[in-house]
Amino acid sequence: MLAAERGAAAQTLEAYRRDLAGFGAFIVARGTSLAGADAEAVRAYLSHLAARVSPSTSARRLSCLRQFYRFLFAEGVRDDDPTAAIDSPRRPRPLPKVLSEDEVERLLAAAGARAGAEGVRLVALVEMLYATGLRVSELVTLPLAALRGDPRLLVVRGKGGRERMVPLGETAARAVSAYLKERDRFVPHGASSPWLFASRGASGHLTRHRLGQLLKELAAAAGIEPRRVSPHVLRHAFASHLLAHGAGLRAVQKMLGHADIATTQIYTHVLEERLKALVRDHHPLAAGTPRARV
Repeated sequence: MLAAERGAAAQTLEAYRRDLAGFGAFIVARGTSLAGADAEAVRAYLSHLAARVSPSTSARRLSCLRQFYRFLFAEGVRDDDPTAAIDSPRRPRPLPKVLSEDEVERLLAAAGARAGAEGVRLVALVEMLYATGLRVSELVTLPLAALRGDPRLLVVRGKGGRERMVPLGETAARAVSAYLKERDRFVPHGASSPWLFASRGASGHLTRHRLGQLLKELAAAAGIEPRRVSPHVLRHAFASHLLAHGAGLRAVQKMLGHADIATTQIYTHVLEERLKALVRDHHPLAAGTPRARV
């Protein structure tokens, strides 16, 4: 079915064979056949895996079993699906990558060292990313009209068409004001553009890809590994630095445009990890410090 109907690649087919063979060997040893396994046998297998492989691997193997037993049910070989009521193993959510405040300052200093209109635009881009926490798609498609009205607030249309108001700090507002004086240089001659960060490209505005490239180049100039810097990393820095300085979780949620506060809570884990690292690396009684070795 996987090969003929879904056109699965050879590597995918081999992975399914391995996973089914592993489960088959486990339940045959328990006196059950592969086709006759029940939900308890599947749960026992997942418990067996828990101490031996990562949650991601366990989840992948359960996915294979789901496909297999759904197929048997659809073909009438079984009258039930033993995996239907089984939850996937919880995968640990990776913590967001964040830059330190010093690294952000270095990025801004490197942007400020660029000459001409390109440099002025780059400062405005970095200042806005770090000052507002906008998603990259929100920033590059920000209309010029978003700056009308109160200059201290941006009206942003985010995911699902939801609008939110994001405060714009004084430093970022000055950077944007300086950029607006140079903006016409990025608009096709004789044309007008509705976008704040206009471009002569087909989209009419700066693209996500180009902004990513600019930040990589900037990171290299600032002495930071380029792979560590992206628009989304600056969004993470915005959130984690705000929380580190006492901002409330609900306020950060609203500024980021998260529908669920659980998404925002990941940044509290970032802070916890940074505090643990601080104690581990610098506390006088931590293992490896000079006093701890006395």
